[in-house]
Amino acid sequence: MRGDQSSDKKESSSVRAVSSMPVSFWRDPDGAAYRRAYFERFPGVWHHGDFAEITEHDGLIIYGRSDAILNPCGVRIGTAEIYRQVEQIPEVLESVVIGQEWQNERAGRVVCETSPGTVLDEPLVNRIKDQIRRNTTPRHVPAKILAIADIPRTRSGKTVELAVRDAVHGRPSKNREALANPEALALFENLSALQ
Repeated sequence: MRGDQSSDKKESSSVRAVSSMPVSFWRDPDGAAYRRAYFERFPGVWHHGDFAEITEHDGLIIYGRSDAILNPCGVRIGTAEIYRQVEQIPEVLESVVIGQEWQNERAGRVVCETSPGTVLDEPLVNRIKDQIRRNTTPRHVPAKILAIADIPRTRSGKTVELAVRDAVHGRPSKNREALANPEALALFENLSALQ
């Protein structure tokens, strides 16, 4: 961002504000998990995994995870666009949205953790789809909406889309040790509804 640009003050040099960079992970004494998370893609360069744009005034807009973007039929969709709609359904406690590699595309899937006693039946699925369709676009509507007992998250409470996507595709999760509830990944392995 630029300094004060009033006529009686000199403009400061351009300084870009960026996302905060953690210095380490808990329970990672040798820093191996930290290096895998942030330095594996571009050795020696911190890579936070978010799309960002530098504006004409040297501001920075962070759009969100680049590796968790859905891409049905070539249309880029941020998962947050879907979360905003699903969170408005009272029966849904939490959800995770992933792009499943399906017939040469990343088809959208929403997996919901529902309130105790709630059944994810056809009327509820239709309400969820209608909420998404009315407030976004038809391409945002996931191909599948499933109920699940638990959703994996980090110790700080962040949903881990990439770990869920890996579990759905039968791949090992890279940062399993960073999860508060790694056992929840097993719920996503070999789901018949996603085969």
